Amino acid sequence: MMKAEAAGQRESSLSGSFGRHQSRGFAAEAAALADEKETIQVTFVDKNGEEKQIRVPMGVNMLQAAHDNDIELEGACEGSLACSTCHVIIMDQDLYDKMEEPSDEENDMLDLAFGLTETSRLGCQVVASPELDGMKLRLPAATRNFYVDGHKPEPH
Repeated sequence: MMKAEAAGQRESSLSGSFGRHQSRGFAAEAAALADEKETIQVTFVDKNGEEKQIRVPMGVNMLQAAHDNDIELEGACEGSLACSTCHVIIMDQDLYDKMEEPSDEENDMLDLAFGLTETSRLGCQVVASPELDGMKLRLPAATRNFYVDGHKPEPH
């Protein structure tokens, strides 16, 4: 017990003017700065025009980012590129032009999307990268989910 008391006294005397609270504050600031460098800011605009700004880690797709932040973006196929329910509209043409072209598979699914525009993409295919920082995504007024909307799958 005496050793524990001595260790506690030694720890508190070592803390001095650079106590735990100050170093934690610095660590928290450093972590926040690192987080900002490793994330991008994305704004989702819902069908009612309400905006929600979030930070998205690099490498995370917008479908996952929406789900992680309680944004109502459907993802019936869970990002497997088998539906168009995570359809988003990139609101900045210049930013859209910086993105890689959609794959043929993505274009095939986009053809099924409700309210398709020239800057439409599937949220599961838009991945956070530095050039997309500040991106604004509009969610369409509706989605087409064939599994819910009366689709009856047939065996091949």
